[in-house]
Amino acid sequence: MRSSRIQSSTWYSASSSSTFPRPPCLTSTSRHCRLSISQRVSRISLLSSCSSGLSKTQLSVSTQRNEQNLLSVGVGADALVTSNAPGVSNEPLVAEEKIGVLLLNLGGPENLEDVQPFLFNLFADPDIIRLPRLFQFLQKPLAQFISVLRAPKSKEGYASIGGGSPLRGITDAQAEELRKSLWAKNVPAKVYVGMRYWHPFTEEAIEQIKKDGITKLVVLPLYPQFSISTSGSSLRLLESIFRDDEYLVNMQHTVIPSWYQREGYIKAMANLIEKELQKFDHPESVVIFFSAHGVPLAYVEEAGDPYKAEMEECVDLIIEELEKRKITNAYSLAYQSRVGPVEWLKPYTDETIIDLGRKGVKSLLAVPIHFVSEHIETLEEIDVEYKELALESGIENWGRVPALGCEPMFISDLADAVIESLPYVGAMAVSNLEARQSLVPLGSVEELLATYDSQRRELPPPVTVWEWGWTKSAETWNGRAAMLAVLMLLLLEVTTGEGFLHQWGILPLFR
Repeated sequence: MRSSRIQSSTWYSASSSSTFPRPPCLTSTSRHCRLSISQRVSRISLLSSCSSGLSKTQLSVSTQRNEQNLLSVGVGADALVTSNAPGVSNEPLVAEEKIGVLLLNLGGPENLEDVQPFLFNLFADPDIIRLPRLFQFLQKPLAQFISVLRAPKSKEGYASIGGGSPLRGITDAQAEELRKSLWAKNVPAKVYVGMRYWHPFTEEAIEQIKKDGITKLVVLPLYPQFSISTSGSSLRLLESIFRDDEYLVNMQHTVIPSWYQREGYIKAMANLIEKELQKFDHPESVVIFFSAHGVPLAYVEEAGDPYKAEMEECVDLIIEELEKRKITNAYSLAYQSRVGPVEWLKPYTDETIIDLGRKGVKSLLAVPIHFVSEHIETLEEIDVEYKELALESGIENWGRVPALGCEPMFISDLADAVIESLPYVGAMAVSNLEARQSLVPLGSVEELLATYDSQRRELPPPVTVWEWGWTKSAETWNGRAAMLAVLMLLLLEVTTGEGFLHQWGILPLFR
């Protein structure tokens, strides 16, 4: 049904990719390893004695799959992962262990005074702002410079949504609801929140985990799809913390890298979309507009980031669920929040909205697909900026699906994901060499990051040749020249302690 509808409205469709079948007993916590057809890779089979309890695991690596095998695998209804969590019993699931769950998220400023230091923490992350190795010592001065320049505009945005980000409050509420759900399923776990760029920082959560004597830890990023710039950045920080701490080295842990394909998440998203569609006078004519957080194109094409593939499959699964409910609306997927001169994932949200208006679309339902909590990108960027752009582009009816927040089906499914991962806490999923051949296997922080380390440290330039005129290449090189000039000015400021930045009080730390 969907394929015929997409053929008649190709500008609404999102592409799909091949996938590997999931290993038995781990289907809810592993992910599809998406690879190009030309690659020959090892498929990881993780087998556990699920019927005999949660303490035994068995690990095996299957034979390599060739190109013909990859071609025979497709995205379909069987790609949806259903919950295999153990049923409720009369006894605690793992009574002799102290189980912890660490939720990872971005974080956000809680008031306007927090905006500039929050931005500094964000841009000081080398997974967000990448500098050539020669200039990496300028990471913090550059972060200070950018954060000061962007703070006034960002404060306006946060002021428009109440003076600060609601992300911490929502994440704390999600953690409490997850704890209750786990206890209701006889898993007496403690749930912690670790933010990457603001309080409570990941380091603060880890200190509390140590104080509580946690012996088994499940790391759960609150990003449905894995990306180097979100989950990957948080895991890289965890790796550095774990490496230097004897307690953490001995504490068993595992990571659920992505969970976009879980049945509870897919159905919860479909429920919200279905509910919002009913608010339109003519629901069947509404275009469902998925807007995802963007990442630089080079992350995907050169560093092996699976984000785009996972996002496209996620949209496919939601659309399939809607079709089961006889909802056959046209849909589109685009990417928002791009910054800087480099090329980001396309299509861009703003350009797509304008294009939909030109093609006569009158009703649009925005779906923030990468966000499970409300924050500035949903409350200000989507609700204000993109809504205004849509109305200016001829779209008359606008709606927006809320973020999942503490939706019960979603929280219950996250609890099931944690339970299903417990047999693999401390288990070595695959060697580092084999990990580099797949994308994001379930395993330890070190194993997951090893997937990218062989390629991600030196990303190639997005454009390799100069093209004169008003071209993307010229724009990129002009941006590089401007960045080099800024870096040289910062270098002079740092080395001499004098200059206009010091005179303006922007870099007081280097006087």
